[in-house]
Amino acid sequence: MTRETKIAPSILSADFSNLGREIKDVVKAGADWLHIDVMDGVFVPNITIGPCVVKAIRAATDIPFDVHLMIENPISHVEAFAKAGADIITFHAEACKVARQTIDKIKKLNKKVGMSIRPKTPASVIEPYLSDLDLVLVMTVEPGFAGQKFMLEVLPKIKELKERYSGDIEVDGGITEETAKKAIDAGANVLVAGTAVFGESDYRKAIEQLKK
Repeated sequence: MTRETKIAPSILSADFSNLGREIKDVVKAGADWLHIDVMDGVFVPNITIGPCVVKAIRAATDIPFDVHLMIENPISHVEAFAKAGADIITFHAEACKVARQTIDKIKKLNKKVGMSIRPKTPASVIEPYLSDLDLVLVMTVEPGFAGQKFMLEVLPKIKELKERYSGDIEVDGGITEETAKKAIDAGANVLVAGTAVFGESDYRKAIEQLKK
């Protein structure tokens, strides 16, 4: 059964001086989710936003917020992001020593839960948790900065996960029309798109092209 492809534009590539308007425009253009990257400067070198920004932009739309925690010790922060308006909370397997407890906490907050892995982390790391996850996020670039090139060597891992897992498989990093097709063919059904959407003048056309 073929799953519908979802596009989750990443606000990391949006114009932050006009963030509310950017979000409304991309939602109107047909975005399925909004991807929100949270970075702490520790797990990844960059620093982005916190719960206060999520709460502020929650007022702009009711589209599902796909919050990607690229932070150390995520269990300490999931409640704040849940209260701020997250619908899906994804944490990194590599950054969490208490994955089971983190999954349970997110579920108790009535949010969908995802687990992410870096490009070089094997799929076997998250296999014990697959039955409890709503989403698996496979990084197709090294996490931390926008605008990197898609790592083709990650495609076999996506295929491997597709064979073992029936939930949403999301890919994040280096998405273009060309790499979107490769990711979908490998088994992904949710595409995080930064510059591929926000870098284009016609958001609707960009989203439609990625879904083809």
